[in-house]
Amino acid sequence: MIIQAVSWGWSEILWASLIGFVLVFVVLVALIFIMKGLGVCFQRMATASKKQVVAPQPMISQEEIAAIATALKIYRSALHDRESEVVTILSIKRAYSPWNSKIHGLTQLPDRK
Repeated sequence: MIIQAVSWGWSEILWASLIGFVLVFVVLVALIFIMKGLGVCFQRMATASKKQVVAPQPMISQEEIAAIATALKIYRSALHDRESEVVTILSIKRAYSPWNSKIHGLTQLPDRK
């Protein structure tokens, strides 16, 4: 099996480049129209679902709202232990280590003569 080298001239190279640019442009324009169509479709679905969900809800009295809020407050406060609100900062003396020393990370510049 012998493979022959293909000699491309400037006209073939220019045509291939032109076809490539046009193809990319056409695909981008097609994607724009597809995305706009999907947006319109999703908006119609959202408005249709909003129309179906609308239902009158019964009114809750102010006393019931206050009772629910109080019960939730008591429940949430019982979940956590009471902690002291004092913050203590302890300073820990660390031993010297070359691993955390910044001076070892710097490289010395060579002497210029």
